Amino acid sequence: MEFRYLGNSGLKISAITYGNWLTHGSQVENEQAQACVKASLEAGITTFDTADVYANTKAETVLGEALKGERRESVEIFTKVFGPTGPKGPNDLGLSRKHISEAVNGSLTRLQTDYIDLYQAHRYDYETPLEETMQAFADLVRAGKVLYVGVSEWTADQLRDGAALAKQLGFQLISNQPQYSMLWRVIEGEVVPASQELGISQVVWSPIAQGVLTGKYVPGAELPEGSRATDDKGGATMIARWMKDDVLERVQQLKPIAEEAGLSMAQLAIAWVLQNENVATAIIGASRPEQVFDNVKAAGVTLEPALLSKIDDVLGDAVVSNPAKTLDSSPKTREA
Repeated sequence: MEFRYLGNSGLKISAITYGNWLTHGSQVENEQAQACVKASLEAGITTFDTADVYANTKAETVLGEALKGERRESVEIFTKVFGPTGPKGPNDLGLSRKHISEAVNGSLTRLQTDYIDLYQAHRYDYETPLEETMQAFADLVRAGKVLYVGVSEWTADQLRDGAALAKQLGFQLISNQPQYSMLWRVIEGEVVPASQELGISQVVWSPIAQGVLTGKYVPGAELPEGSRATDDKGGATMIARWMKDDVLERVQQLKPIAEEAGLSMAQLAIAWVLQNENVATAIIGASRPEQVFDNVKAAGVTLEPALLSKIDDVLGDAVVSNPAKTLDSSPKTREA
């Protein structure tokens, strides 16, 4: 396993992170989910990413059970705060001091740990003053409940504002968690340059575009049984943007490129995001242990420039790179 520093910090994390967004507590039975975590540890993964809203807290609970008994100092646990996990009352959402303080205690209990390695603002909160949010994070760091602070899907300007406040309060933002893949390159134009300037790394999710870049979806063919595209609990909705024949046809043309590199399609996709020097780790999900063992082989792989050019030529205008199409779905009821 390859290890990389997370942002401008001394924290080293595995280049492959195991994440349980659409699996634990939702798509996959707990026994199978725990088997995937054990496979991750066996494969050299030390970094695990979750969020309190995943499966409405169940994902954190399953991860906590799966990691029970492991040496705490040998793993890095990431989780997030923003969305509601309760009855969706007026203070059950966002990045207010109240919600952050209550959410972190819930996460610590479910994860069965005394501290969170990286606590991430799951989205930008337009309704809470940024000063309040960053002060709440600073207090968690000083209390020892949180070691490092990151964010998810923040714009370049939001990162700059957050980083400046963090510095004033005596801590630093070290990461951003955006979607990033061969097909979704929105962060390259503004977010990555700003992050490099600020000492922030990317912890990227969906490097295989919800499974599309594995090549298992063939234009005109029936959807594979049990695949993300058949999942009515949220997976099918997320993958819908890629389930178009022209996109799927281009993805099929990546197969000979993967073979040339001696990689599976999934390994090629993960290795591709790891070529970006601002990417510290790629989050993978898995419903079976063998998927974990296959995906970790992408760590440490170097893709030659000529091969990267071939990928660009094949995908062409199927690539989304317009910053206006970001996934920021935060409420905007108050003027930013």
